Amino acid sequence: MEGKKNIRILLEYDGSQYHGWQRQKGVSTIQEIIEGRIQMIVGEPVKLMTSGRTDAGVHALNQVCNFMTKTKIDPDAIQRGLNSLLPDDILIRQAEYAPIDFHSRYSAKSKTYEYRILNRRRPDVFLRFYVWHIRRELDLEEMGKCISLLPGRHDFSSFKSSGSGNTDPVREMIRADLLGPDDGILRFVFEANGFLRHMVRNIVGTVVSVGQGKIEFNDFREIFQSRDRHMAGLKAPPQGLFLKKVMY
Repeated sequence: MEGKKNIRILLEYDGSQYHGWQRQKGVSTIQEIIEGRIQMIVGEPVKLMTSGRTDAGVHALNQVCNFMTKTKIDPDAIQRGLNSLLPDDILIRQAEYAPIDFHSRYSAKSKTYEYRILNRRRPDVFLRFYVWHIRRELDLEEMGKCISLLPGRHDFSSFKSSGSGNTDPVREMIRADLLGPDDGILRFVFEANGFLRHMVRNIVGTVVSVGQGKIEFNDFREIFQSRDRHMAGLKAPPQGLFLKKVMY
């Protein structure tokens, strides 16, 4: 690590046109795009580390990343250079030096995700990539009761998708709220010390099943306590999900 500096960047992106964060062969990803532009500026290979990988179609309002480099180019110049090279759906909001031991994922204390639902009969063509449109009126009182079960330290296995690399399904849910409607938009807000694969989308999909009357509150409680993903509802679609904030 001798002579290297650790640069932390704060960015936002619209994930609609990408196959998620993580670099994948043959498809366009956020990581690939940004790493390539950084390498053009600093003139050396870099590995961009992130607070968490977002899936295809998922967005970020405040994603945090970091990379090691020997460059003498200061962070402000790197920020300006990146924003001149990146596509319009990715914006670097800040770049700064970080302690050499800072890691955007492992140094994080908590993350906040927001999921948005447009709950009205008429769709909105300008929001179609940023909300889950549900025409049928949802029972917000019953959905709120479900959300109230989540805060605290729990085993969230019921809402963990297969293929996850996480071996410990226990997470501390710091905040779980259902806000709105505001012009027909409902907002689920979840803050936790970590999230399992598709955890937010699986929770939302199951809570919506309660709101639609497909299952009852007691069914949701049983699903949560069962630690069995097969009992939970369908996974909510990706376009309504936003990484809102990362705390350190």
